[in-house]
Amino acid sequence: MTKYKNPWKTLRVHQVYDNAWIQITHEEVLNPKGTPGIYGKVHFKNLAVGIVPLDEHYNTWLVGQYRYVLNDYSWEIPEGGCPLGTDPLLAAQRELQEETGITAQKWTKLLDIHTSNSVTDEFGHVFIAQSLSFGMATPEDTEDLQVKKLPITHALDWVMQNKITDSLSIAAIMKTMWWIEKSWL
Repeated sequence: MTKYKNPWKTLRVHQVYDNAWIQITHEEVLNPKGTPGIYGKVHFKNLAVGIVPLDEHYNTWLVGQYRYVLNDYSWEIPEGGCPLGTDPLLAAQRELQEETGITAQKWTKLLDIHTSNSVTDEFGHVFIAQSLSFGMATPEDTEDLQVKKLPITHALDWVMQNKITDSLSIAAIMKTMWWIEKSWL
């Protein structure tokens, strides 16, 4: 996976919590200098998938929802979970349809991302979806979503104005702008 040698040594791992989505461990370690330390690690049992739907005029669709953990409302790209061992593209296609009612004929892998690598091993894949068709959304019971269409440039403005704070969405929107610029060249 990497050409770099791991300088950390794990001494002991204790599972603190486990459910269908995450596992939390308390880990006793020796850091790269050999000093004892601890780590709390959140292991995700799903990959994160995100989608930036783009029409021919470079409009996109965001979803807004109240996030329980944040105790606040959040605007995001359509995103969700992908069970480990499952094709992330299939999960992205499912999430886009569920959250927005949109299906797409063209899919482009945009980026891979570690969402918060100081405490979690969560890994995500983001796709651009194009050649869009529109139908009815079928959100999960835990999702009370608003769907908003806006130019991708306005989504970038929302990132810069801190109206979008979700890390997956920020990275996806910024890289989409780079991708659009590169495709114009």
